[in-house]
Amino acid sequence: MPPSLVPVRRGAGIRDFIAAMSVASNRAWIGLAVLMLPCLLVSMDLTVLNLAVPHLSADLRPTSAQLLWIVDIYGFLIAGSLITMGTLGDRIGRRRLLLIGAAAFGAASVLAAFSTSADMLIATRAVLGLAGATLMPSTLSLIRNMFHDPVQRTFAIGLWTTSFSVGGMLGPLVGGLLLEQFWWGSVFLVGVPAMVLLLILGPLLLPEFRDPSPHRYDIASATLSLIAVLAAIYGIKRWAEDGVDAVAGMSIAAGIAVGALFVRRQNTLPDPLIDLGLFRVPAFSTAVVTNMAGFFVMFGTFLLFAQCLQLVFGLSPWQAGLWTIPSSVGFTVGSMLTAPLARRINAATMVSGGLLLAAVGFAVLTRIDAANGPLLLVAASVIFSIGLAPVYILTTDLIVASAPPARAGAASAISETGTELGGALGIAILGSVATAIYRGVMSHSAPGDIPVTIMDAAKSTLGAALAAANTLPDETRAALLQFARDAFVHALDIVAVVSTVLMIGTAALAALLLRRSPAA
Repeated sequence: MPPSLVPVRRGAGIRDFIAAMSVASNRAWIGLAVLMLPCLLVSMDLTVLNLAVPHLSADLRPTSAQLLWIVDIYGFLIAGSLITMGTLGDRIGRRRLLLIGAAAFGAASVLAAFSTSADMLIATRAVLGLAGATLMPSTLSLIRNMFHDPVQRTFAIGLWTTSFSVGGMLGPLVGGLLLEQFWWGSVFLVGVPAMVLLLILGPLLLPEFRDPSPHRYDIASATLSLIAVLAAIYGIKRWAEDGVDAVAGMSIAAGIAVGALFVRRQNTLPDPLIDLGLFRVPAFSTAVVTNMAGFFVMFGTFLLFAQCLQLVFGLSPWQAGLWTIPSSVGFTVGSMLTAPLARRINAATMVSGGLLLAAVGFAVLTRIDAANGPLLLVAASVIFSIGLAPVYILTTDLIVASAPPARAGAASAISETGTELGGALGIAILGSVATAIYRGVMSHSAPGDIPVTIMDAAKSTLGAALAAANTLPDETRAALLQFARDAFVHALDIVAVVSTVLMIGTAALAALLLRRSPAA
């Protein structure tokens, strides 16, 4: 039996676990470290942008719709393009696609840093999304091909996931420091050195893998998948922004119709872009849905966290960055505990247990208010981060392990599509829900002695309310600020309730459909 396929006993101890870790070559483990660079960057890019939202809002003055597009167009285009890029990586080589994406990501980061309008920033974030779509399936599919032993693969995916947590810790620190000293665009330049380092080390340390018998690349399917995602999300965002109208309804309907055409085309093609047969496997489909649900609530709430820390509790970017570190530490701890625990506990128990722990964290989040400070908010984030870490690792492992090595890029793309689509939908839907609730409270219970023009500006976002309040006398200003902050916290409470219910429901689904899965 080849060394990479040596089985590990279910009851094996630490010595066997360490022995299994030594099966892969030193080059594979060093290569894993290189693959963690783009993951670190993606995580940093997300967290530093959240901190920069109040600053770019003051400079570029985006509308609430533009602000949501600035934040989540990146995730939408990643989600819409991952399937295309994953399949492309199988065809042209995963290392080659990774390096192409790294170069494009670095160049787009520079353009984003020097954007002069909200529309320009949205456009450059879109380019970053397309470039980012090449990075994630490439890294995960390379791990699938570099580590064939199940224990090694789970451990490698755990380290790969931990790189996101490390990025989450470094992002607020570096981003907060930059925002204290420089303009908001400086946060986008953080990733450029990492991309340069990847371009230098990648050809030296990473092996190249591609499908030895690649299928025909179907451009029509790739186009349909992107249109379906973008049309549906645009309709949802417009619905939340302006209420139900013909444009929102037509956009959502068009997204659903194009998605149906995409599925129908995959069923008729001899070489489909996605092997839909994988979704008939309960463990595979459940893992994808669970993955999406976890990132739906995590991304949606973290965007609100950054605003709450700065705009409600009055922290500086640097201070807000420090308060986000505990949640990243919690995710790291959960990630590192997953591999040893998963060898003794089956996937259904691990995943459902993690989701229930996350539900506890979101339930704690419903108890915050504008007067009790950030401590309870941070405690809630630590609890749900520890719970969601094993969920992500084990569902990712289930997805990539189900595909043959030649199709690892496509399977990785499905996994990352679920992750990014879930995160993008979380930002769009939960962010829109929070915006709608905030506006409703501001519209129906506002103090009566505030000028109409000031209230109209304050209703759009909390950042706009704080800016508008600066023109008022001290007493009136304090009343408006307190009212706006209470409205925002109420919106965050409702989002936390939605997240709690969703986590409980997903935990029940995972416990039911993954119960026959063995230990990871």
